[in-house]
Order: sequence, then C-alpha cells, then structure tokens
Amino acid sequence: MTISKALRETLLVYQKNEITEYHIYRKLAQAIKSPENSQVLQQISDDELRHYEEWKAYTQQDVKPDRLKIWKYYLISRVFGFTFGVKLMEQGEENAQENYGQLRDTIEEADAIVRDENEHEDALIELLDEERLRYIGSIVLGLNDALVELTGALAGLTLALQNTKLIALTGLITGIAAALSMGASEYLSTRSEQTTKNPVRASIYTGGAYVVTVLILILPYLVLQNFYICLVCTLIGGILIIFFFNYYISVAKDEPFKRRFLEMAGLSLGVATLSFFIGFVIRSFLGVDV
Repeated sequence: MTISKALRETLLVYQKNEITEYHIYRKLAQAIKSPENSQVLQQISDDELRHYEEWKAYTQQDVKPDRLKIWKYYLISRVFGFTFGVKLMEQGEENAQENYGQLRDTIEEADAIVRDENEHEDALIELLDEERLRYIGSIVLGLNDALVELTGALAGLTLALQNTKLIALTGLITGIAAALSMGASEYLSTRSEQTTKNPVRASIYTGGAYVVTVLILILPYLVLQNFYICLVCTLIGGILIIFFFNYYISVAKDEPFKRRFLEMAGLSLGVATLSFFIGFVIRSFLGVDV
C-alpha cells in the first residue's frame, strides 16, 4: 500500500510510541511480584509490539524506542507505585486512541488497535491491587488531620510566640504527639472494623503520613528567622502537599482533582486564618510577650 509522506511521518510517531510502551510494560512485568499482574502486563507488552509491527508494515522502517520515556515511567512506577505510573501513561494512550480513530478511513487496522488499547485499560483496572491504595483512607486521615491541625496551630503560635525556634519546638512536640495519637486511634478503629486491612499497617500509614506532613510544615521555622515569612512558606508547603497528593489520587483512582483540592486547601487555609487571629486575641488578652 502506498501512503503519503505526511501519513508515513504520522505512523512513524505511532511506531515510536508503541515500541516505547512495549519496553515499559515489559520492564514493569518483570518487576511486579504478583504472577497474575505480571502475566497481564506481559500480554499488553506483546500487544504493543504487535501494533508496532502493524505500523511498520506500512512504513517499512524500524524505529528506536524513547529510552528517556521508558526510564521515566519505570522509575515513576517504582517510586510512586505501579498504579500511578501505569495510569499516568494510559492518559497519554487516550490521546493516541483519538488519533488512531482519525486513520480509520485510510488504514484498516486502526479499528483493531483502538479496541486493543481499550482492552488494555480494562485489563489494567482489573489487576490494580496495590497496598498503598488499599490504605489510602488511612493516608488521607493522617495527611488531612496534620494539614488542618498543624497549619492552624502554627498560624496561632506564630502570632502568639513570635519566635521561630520556640514555634518549631512547640509545633514539633505537638505534631509528633498528635501523630502517635492518630496512629493509635487508626489501629483501634481498623481492628474493630470488618475489613481486610491490617490494623498495624493502617496505623503506620496514618502516623507516617502525619509525621511527614509535620516535618514539611515545620521546616521553614528551622531554617528561617522571620516568623511571618516562615508562616507564608508553611502555608505554601501545605498547599503543595495538598496539590500533589490530590493529583496522585486523581490519577491512581480516577477521582476528580479540582473539587478535592479546593476542599482540602480551603479547609486548611480557613483553619490557619482563624487560628492566626485567635493567637492575636490570646496574646493581647493575656499580655504575653515572648
């Protein structure tokens, strides 16, 4: 079949995507411990290679994979979890499916490839059973409580104490004590529920998320001197935590990003603002001068 130069260039781009994704899925299949998950990923990898060969039949040219993209998604999957890495890549495949659809009038195989891409997504959804996502409720509990409680506490302490080291010390003690309390509460709560979650792991995820958030929020008070600048940096840090966490959830669990982000950000900033003024009132009423 004779194809135009423009169509050939388009197919070469598709070829590169398919051979790149073949290598990504193959590496992930080798890294996943679950035999069932590994088998499905290997099948998807084989399908990507077949798609590459189908495009090659028209272009009559081999294409090298994008090595940077291979390592990018492989490392993302290893660091942030298989679910997040693969679904992030699948978002790119959705755009490819739309482009494939434009070729239906010219290339017969385009329909079959679109069907395969849809089956890939369905198969992936079936095999997504990652521990960190099973305990996402525990992580949300620790993260959200730390953001709301500590941003509020730090805002109040900033105006009440006006000493960065003293604020950091007080916030750190308060945060660690709250993390231990939250972890213990999550352990007891999970243990009393009829669930497959392990109470110890649930408490670790909750307490761990709380402690990490505490350390990030208090860091400005440990390295900067101006307590107002520290508070601004803490609030920015809180917003960034909320942004990245909600982006992660929106990709990994196909949940809406904007509503969750605005809800968490509004709650944290609202509590921080209220606590700041409470600190001012308490400082004025008690006549404290630190």
